[in-house]
Amino acid sequence: MDAVWGRPAREPGAGWAVVDVETSGFRPGQARVLSIAALALDADGRIERSVSSLLNPGTDPGPTHVHGLTAEMLAGQPQFAEVVGEVAELLAGRTLVAHNVAFDYTFLAAEAEMAGAELPVDAVMCTVELSRRLDLGLENLRLETLARHWRVTQTRAHDALDDARVLAGVLVPSLERARERDVWLPVRPVTRRMWPNGRITHEELRPLKALASRMPCRYLNPGRYQRGRPLVQGMRVALSAECTRTHEELVERILHAGLAYSDVVDTHTSLVVCNADAPEQGKGYQARELGVPTVSDEQFLACVDRVVGGTGIEDFVDPGSTGAQISLF
Repeated sequence: MDAVWGRPAREPGAGWAVVDVETSGFRPGQARVLSIAALALDADGRIERSVSSLLNPGTDPGPTHVHGLTAEMLAGQPQFAEVVGEVAELLAGRTLVAHNVAFDYTFLAAEAEMAGAELPVDAVMCTVELSRRLDLGLENLRLETLARHWRVTQTRAHDALDDARVLAGVLVPSLERARERDVWLPVRPVTRRMWPNGRITHEELRPLKALASRMPCRYLNPGRYQRGRPLVQGMRVALSAECTRTHEELVERILHAGLAYSDVVDTHTSLVVCNADAPEQGKGYQARELGVPTVSDEQFLACVDRVVGGTGIEDFVDPGSTGAQISLF
């Protein structure tokens, strides 16, 4: 898979689209969007324009006690098809941001599909995952908790416009802290996949570790890492539980460098990232038993930007004599 996963916080982007939706349930394509708010932000987080509307879903609004929206309130509102053009114009060229982005984006994509439209979104970012990387020391990463931490006033929880405004306020200091700590932003590529039953899925929005473990590496495995020497593209890297950086961020760095992520430790593993000196269990212990070298996550991050080129699988030439016949049976 050639898509880019993650992005250095210091690398300028093309802007953000902070989005929040309120829905009648939890299953895109079955439940419907009742309210949408989208704020277009420049690369520094300044709001440039906005779109906000209640929507008439044509169905029961579901848990009114949560979102406060009744059938009577929504009866005279536009349908999603009537606002999708304005929403698409705001999203174009920006990274879509939401708090639990898989939820908001899949609902928007499902609504667009039903309206016969397509959202111009190539990448998304989840502020839950971003906040997890910032080591804020909070009891949880709910939006209201982050709002208190960053001193952003929240007036109406579960109101799409207020939640989007609060999230925009949270995003700005979060990006600044990410730049200060040299944290990668959890930007994800997205593509649409339509199943025969009409249900839309977004494979890329699954946990990155699950996807990365199945991604083929473009380079041959050069073997074990040797201390004092650079990492080589194609090396297989596993992550232990004893890491201070999040696994998601480390996986992004692994993929970006042309290394291979492995969710197991075996004789083919080149390196295990582990902060414990003498782990007694898990992947760090398995590495010690197999003689696989280990480094801390900070040591790994210091090396990963200086990975040397490996042998591409497509460039590999069989050492056998040219033109020799190979018997298949």
